[in-house]
Amino acid sequence: MIPKSISIMVSTYNWPEALERCINSIFLQDHLPDEIIIADDGSREETLILINKLKNTSPIPIIHVWQEDHGFRLGEIRNKAIIASNHEYIIQIDGDIILDSHFISDHISLVEKSAFLCGSRVWITQEQSAEILENPPGFSINRNKFPISTILNSLRNSSLSHFLADKYKKNKPTILRGCNMSFWKSDLLSVNGYNEDIQGWGSEDAELAIRLINKGVKKRFLKFSAVAYHLYHKENSKANFDKNEKILNLTIQNKITWVDNGIQKNGSS
Repeated sequence: MIPKSISIMVSTYNWPEALERCINSIFLQDHLPDEIIIADDGSREETLILINKLKNTSPIPIIHVWQEDHGFRLGEIRNKAIIASNHEYIIQIDGDIILDSHFISDHISLVEKSAFLCGSRVWITQEQSAEILENPPGFSINRNKFPISTILNSLRNSSLSHFLADKYKKNKPTILRGCNMSFWKSDLLSVNGYNEDIQGWGSEDAELAIRLINKGVKKRFLKFSAVAYHLYHKENSKANFDKNEKILNLTIQNKITWVDNGIQKNGSS
């Protein structure tokens, strides 16, 4: 089931150099999305200046959704971006990844009704990330420099990808990467989007995935396709991780499908 129209949602926070490389990799896709939505969790003016520059050269509309910087509130800004999206299918990435040119078409090839997709990413070393950022957008990524431990995630094989979509890590529903996921917008709305009680790094994507699964939406895995290269950065603070994990565990235990503090705030489904 091929979506009629696609939004790609890019989350970012105060790293315009990485965001520029990320957006440029969207421009180079063999299947362009219908719009780019930048979910900005409180970046300073440098990011706004970059986005305005990108709008002038973009072949597709760019929508900038911004909220004030009150700490790590990724779920909240993603909910705002979901509301702002104008299309029926949403591909979700982070602004510090660079996409293989087949990334969007790989997602489309595995789309099913009542299913969401999650892929992996290739960690780029600190040295190679610095090289990429020192060069103009579009600089080629040298896969020969990848560590052996991560090179598997950089391989692309359409036949294997389709074979593994419903088999790879089937019994591990919380194993996923929020920087490489996609959903029907209607499915996200049916569970009220992200749980905004989860703040700070950790668990927001897994908690959303569990509610979708509890709702009857199937998880499919993108392996050997939708390759995404993740630029090196220091780890985010994990100060709220234990609290967020408790919310995730309650969602699992109680088979929760709807959260009150999500896209809608009135508590009604």
